[in-house]
Amino acid sequence: PYVATVSRMAADAGLPHPQVALPPHDQPNALATGRNPYIAAVCATTGLLDMLTREEIRGVMAHELAHVKNRDTLTMTVTATIAGAISALANFAFFFGGRDEEGRPAGMIPMIVVALVAPMAAALVQFAISRGREYEADRHGAEISGDPEALASALQKIEAYARGAVNAPAERNPATAHMFIINPLNGKGADNLFSTHPATEERIRRLRAM
Repeated sequence: PYVATVSRMAADAGLPHPQVALPPHDQPNALATGRNPYIAAVCATTGLLDMLTREEIRGVMAHELAHVKNRDTLTMTVTATIAGAISALANFAFFFGGRDEEGRPAGMIPMIVVALVAPMAAALVQFAISRGREYEADRHGAEISGDPEALASALQKIEAYARGAVNAPAERNPATAHMFIINPLNGKGADNLFSTHPATEERIRRLRAM
């Protein structure tokens, strides 16, 4: 039923059938990956399928299909690459900046400021884009499934239960946390500058307003 549901919704959304994975993990969560709709996969953990109703599962997978349709994996890969390049350039400027007439590093204080502020600013932009893509995937996912309430209910359940199940693979690879529907590192998201996920309460509010 899980694979058939994804197949039907993908067809309804005008998408090729993505690869479908079912990682055996107790933490309820889901993610999508692939640089374009023709090379994409959606995943839901066994914990998620065990916990949610059929309608809620449908809402979650519609959210993941929205990520595929919006090419969010490609967007976040490019964003992360740019953020990394900015950090590297800031470090390069700090260590290889110009020198004054006596051979001492010129403008040491400005270079220190740039070396500290530039990577942080790049990371903040990256996190903000990640949060924005989650809001968009919620909205487009609700349109694909035609049931915003089911997705809102699913987010509420996942948020409540995910905190009690440690996702060891995600903990070992925290850079992948933004790919999940709910933060897998601690099972919750806070709508602050340093979060990759919007606050779940705000996501639910927006969905129910639809």
